[in-house]
Amino acid sequence: MISKVKNAMSSLVGGIMPHGSHHQHGSGGAHGGGGGGGGAAEALPPRFAYSRPEFLDLTPELLQYSTEHASRPVLTPRRDTRLPWRTGYAEVINAGKSMLNEDQACCERLFVKKSSGKQRNSVLLEDHGVRIGLGEHSDGTGIPLHFWGVFDGHAGSGAAIVASRLLHRLIRDRLCDIAHLLENPAQAPPICLTKNGSPYQVDSKKGAPLEEDPDSPNDPSAHFYMEKTVTLESLVMGTIENAFKQMDDLIEKEKSSYSISGGCCALAAVHLMGKLYIANAGDSRAIIIRNNEVIPMSSEFTPETERQRLQYLGFLRPELLGNEFTPIEFPRRIQQKELGKKMLFRDHTMTGWGYKTIVEEDLKFPLIYGEGKKARVMATIGVTRGLGDHDLKVYNSNIHIKPFLSCCPEVKVYNLTEYEHGPDDVMVMGTDGLWDVTTDREVADAVTSFLSCCDPNDSMRYTLAAQDLLMRSRGVLKERGWRLPNDRLGSGDDITVFVIPLVGLRWET
Repeated sequence: MISKVKNAMSSLVGGIMPHGSHHQHGSGGAHGGGGGGGGAAEALPPRFAYSRPEFLDLTPELLQYSTEHASRPVLTPRRDTRLPWRTGYAEVINAGKSMLNEDQACCERLFVKKSSGKQRNSVLLEDHGVRIGLGEHSDGTGIPLHFWGVFDGHAGSGAAIVASRLLHRLIRDRLCDIAHLLENPAQAPPICLTKNGSPYQVDSKKGAPLEEDPDSPNDPSAHFYMEKTVTLESLVMGTIENAFKQMDDLIEKEKSSYSISGGCCALAAVHLMGKLYIANAGDSRAIIIRNNEVIPMSSEFTPETERQRLQYLGFLRPELLGNEFTPIEFPRRIQQKELGKKMLFRDHTMTGWGYKTIVEEDLKFPLIYGEGKKARVMATIGVTRGLGDHDLKVYNSNIHIKPFLSCCPEVKVYNLTEYEHGPDDVMVMGTDGLWDVTTDREVADAVTSFLSCCDPNDSMRYTLAAQDLLMRSRGVLKERGWRLPNDRLGSGDDITVFVIPLVGLRWET
């Protein structure tokens, strides 16, 4: 088994996947290169046909043109296409890593309304999993919600397409359940939980409920359940987190009826009542550029950044390792001749390194192997959070990798009302194809420089900035591949970029 894993790593760690890998239902291909068992593909229809974001409104001819790896055309919305907040957008396909663009994107304006019991969880009631839910054809009333999402697919575009079509609806429908708490945020006191877990409001000065707990009005023990207070902000954060979990569960459920290939990293931004909630599960990235200052709004989740979580799970549940992997990390592979000798190591309890005596168990393949962009979980996948990947297995084995992959996002909050923003202050959201070759500082300098030369009244200025940023990272095709101006290798990955003005709400009608 170990020799098979080593052979797979030697051929796949470079990040190049064979053409057609996105069609393999259940193949378990990995982000940045990888493979897995899974048997023959089933003849199931796709959940959604392959397409590019709806706001690009591509003709069949342009859709075909967008897949040309040799020219790698840059796609942007048409000048007469108005995205919410004058949002800028650009995308480009990879340089041959996969046949189709595995990135997807979404930009929507929705409305949050109070939901009745029948409406609650409506997104799961029709059309085998999803219907156009509350507010999709809205009369424009309710609490406005703006959504931006980038979804970086791997081993196919299926999961990324499903998430781009449905995640914003799941978030909206879940927020409808708490709309009554959101309608008057300025006057709303903290929220407490009743004995049965439902929210009610408390007097922030007296610490007593504004209304009696209907479940236990005379029960003194009810005060035990009032100890925790919950802010509206944290309630929205939890709603987004649970929507990600619901999205992952829905992908798994629908795989029995539809072909949904691979998995995807998911980065979403939600604007609700003056605050931006940025939720990230994967290695895409968001930064805010304010006064040319860079404010990171996401963390990247990779085998290296989540080493201790992965090792701890392997320690708690060794059966998940299939008797083929060890959760302990060493600076290099251990050889048979080193049994009984001392070697540097670290486990889930350690940040630094220590020494241990090598035993037979340490000869197993490490749970985390490689370094930097070449680091892999179980020699297969280079990201540790995202949606999908339910069929992903270690190469030529029945060892499932999904237990080590989390669908839970990290949510960060940016309060737009605390700052005075100018037209050149933006948030940039991009898949790792951008950030692999461009630093946060370089992105900020490029966007700031470009916007300073644009007409402030041009509604396309942010799309043009996104296009400029993308072309800088893609580079120019030369004899030795796509190259940047300094002759460094440009990004060969799919690249998707949003440039979102922080004063965008001014232009909403």
